[in-house]
Order: sequence, then C-alpha cells, then structure tokens
Amino acid sequence: MSEKLNVLVLDRCDPSQNMSRFYVLRIERSLFGDPTLVREWGRSGQRGRQMIEIHSSEDKAIEALETWLCRKQRRGYQVRKI
Repeated sequence: MSEKLNVLVLDRCDPSQNMSRFYVLRIERSLFGDPTLVREWGRSGQRGRQMIEIHSSEDKAIEALETWLCRKQRRGYQVRKI
C-alpha cells in the first residue's frame, strides 16, 4: 500500500445546536491483505461507532474515501489540521 494518505480526521462543531462531532476516514489492510476503508464517527469525547468496508483494490478504497470526504464536507465537516 502506498504512503499517500493514512488518516483523515474531520470535525463539525456548532455551539448553538450543542453539536460537536468527529468523523475519521482511514485506509488499512485487513488480516487477509484486502484494502479496507475504516470509518469512525460520533460525538467528540465519546467512543463513537465504526464501519469497515472491504474493497477489491486500493484504488477503489481511495475512491470510496474521496466520496465520503466530499459527502461530509457538504454537511459542514472540516478537515482537522494535525
């Protein structure tokens, strides 16, 4: 797997609605070597939820990551500077 992108962390905060959320997108290899997109989300400071999507190639996993990134940015999430 290339070293292009390991983890993206997104945040969405709106104090007027008492909203503080996070969303993490990460590409990893499964135990069997398949490329996977791991998505984690929830309220900041809490454990959150996780979903793992297995893809047939690294390119498809990257494409799925980019799709989720665009979807979340349209909803007001911003990439956290690490």
